[in-house]
Amino acid sequence: MSFLRTLTTRRLIALIVAVTVVAAGSTAIAVAAGGGGPTPPPKPLDQAIHDALATPTPKGITARVKFTNNLFPSGALLGSAGSALMSGASGRLWATNDGRGRIELQSDAGDAQIVWNSSTVSVYDASSNTVYRADLPAHPSGASDGGAPPALSAIDSFLKELGAHATISAAQPTDIAGRPAYSVALSPKHDGGLLASARLAWDAEQGVPLRIAVLAQGSKSPVLELTVTNISYGSVSASDVNVQPPAGARSVDLGAAGQHESSSEGKRKPVTGLAAVQAAARFRVTAPDTLVGLPRQDVRLIGGNTALVVYGHGLGAILVVERKAEATGGSNGMLSSLPTVSLDGVSAHELSTQLGTVIQWQRGSTSYVLAGSLPAAAAEAAARQLK
Repeated sequence: MSFLRTLTTRRLIALIVAVTVVAAGSTAIAVAAGGGGPTPPPKPLDQAIHDALATPTPKGITARVKFTNNLFPSGALLGSAGSALMSGASGRLWATNDGRGRIELQSDAGDAQIVWNSSTVSVYDASSNTVYRADLPAHPSGASDGGAPPALSAIDSFLKELGAHATISAAQPTDIAGRPAYSVALSPKHDGGLLASARLAWDAEQGVPLRIAVLAQGSKSPVLELTVTNISYGSVSASDVNVQPPAGARSVDLGAAGQHESSSEGKRKPVTGLAAVQAAARFRVTAPDTLVGLPRQDVRLIGGNTALVVYGHGLGAILVVERKAEATGGSNGMLSSLPTVSLDGVSAHELSTQLGTVIQWQRGSTSYVLAGSLPAAAAEAAARQLK
């Protein structure tokens, strides 16, 4: 986690939003307003999923896209409105059938380029002239299923397990970007925090995801959405997906940082439990039994000098990261450029979004970061209890 401390707030949040877009683009997502096009016949959800997975993979995808980002309230990020990743933008998408792809978004501040293959992903944000690189999880080795789709019984088991945590709608026949599609909505049954639902649709004939959107509690419009105005299937040129950032761009290698910490931490015996963490930490660890009514679930030492405390369960959990404060006593962390709030006389920096809140502050010799999918008032109440 040490590399995150070197990122400015703007660059950190640009990276978070970019990863969200990559999660969509890397599976060749295309979203568009439906209406007037062909619709597929009604099917049970498990059958619709099975048939989508059984279709041959298209040779490639080309689309015009529009990325909408309503995650951050107006004025929450000073000076960041020009970034294509922060405020949303229009652009294009290319994807091949061998795991390569690119999303290009244009705004007044310049392009954002998201390029990936089967092993790595890079995100270039022209507004900060920074490229972020990370390794993607390796595919597990072992026996192959030969590309055969899962059986209906396996899909039913998956849906049953998922249904214990979320309410899943039926497969609704619709049309998206002029393509016959099925649409499904998922809503958390409990411990969902500020997340209201996620929406997904896929091409009934090509098996390609065609819609992804995230909605927050109390909002009728998506918080994040990737939209396509038109889409076509066919071969994609290598030059469309193999694009390099400018030579003078600042580079942040996230993959190397994560691998270094994982290898060093793996040699240490994990320190867990409040008493053990308090004894091992080189700073004062604060972890009351409950926080705004949520019971403490876990306390552990991470990275050798940082304590992580978890309250509650699922998406509604609160995470508290504690570490020894900098000797200067100043607030120079990743959220230090954000507006301040007062926690009983202590100045804190706060980022409030439609899906959650992050607060950073220092009390005595300990620096705190609290994050959770909860409103700002609740997050501030929780922070005040950490004394």
